[in-house]
Amino acid sequence: MSTATSTTGGADTAAVRQAIATTARPPRPGPLSTALTFGWRGMLKVKHVPEQLLDVTVTPVMFLLMFTYLFGGAIAGSTSAYLDYTLPGLLVMSVLFTTVYSGVSLNTDLTKGVVDRFRSLPIWRPAPLLGSLLGDSVRYVIAGTVIITVGVALGYRPDAGVGGAVASLALVVVFSFGLSWVFSVLGLLLRSPNAVMNAGFMGIFPLTFLSNVFVDPETLPGPLQAFVDVNPISILATACRSLMDGTPDGEAIVVALVVAAVLAAVFLPITTRLYRSR
Repeated sequence: MSTATSTTGGADTAAVRQAIATTARPPRPGPLSTALTFGWRGMLKVKHVPEQLLDVTVTPVMFLLMFTYLFGGAIAGSTSAYLDYTLPGLLVMSVLFTTVYSGVSLNTDLTKGVVDRFRSLPIWRPAPLLGSLLGDSVRYVIAGTVIITVGVALGYRPDAGVGGAVASLALVVVFSFGLSWVFSVLGLLLRSPNAVMNAGFMGIFPLTFLSNVFVDPETLPGPLQAFVDVNPISILATACRSLMDGTPDGEAIVVALVVAAVLAAVFLPITTRLYRSR
């Protein structure tokens, strides 16, 4: 019986070797298809663990309701007037907060050894990084869509209509994609996902609150107003307000896009180099 088993095993091995020898090797996947595959991996993670979407659905709604109904009357005199002012800013804030999880996700893969498996694959090296951030961009769209939808349900009406809201969301997603490379660097430098999350929010919270997201800078002290005016988050919020109001601020839009491009240009190579060396 053992002889028969050995003979069968040898025949199977020979058949496999013959198939390998006579079959052409499949072409190596290109950079774009590989990156999109890893982006789809991020979507599958959400599919199997839908709780990951809580931070892009529940949190934005909580911020919108809290700031509108707790502070709207005191700051703007009425909740409806404050909603008109703050919703574009809350759109910016909600989506930018989500970018921190790009670093957390990358650090999780790194600490669990998943990155080591990716390095062993015959693929374009930056594909897992780029694909992961492309997948995260879908989360940005979801977060922005939720905040706009809830705002409309509460009575917000963008003067530019659907087109203005879509343009504003697109600008925020592009800016967030550039910013996510910063948190990817943190994800590769720090030792645990919790450390990445804490460091990320410690950096983005002050920048968000020291902006024009919640209050008009003219009401602030001089030195603080000067900082708020040059804060990239303030400029992004101004660009979003202008797009939703139907009066696009070309300068603010260009500055926001340039900042996003600079962030990506600076931190993408750093992320790639750290990814190869870790």
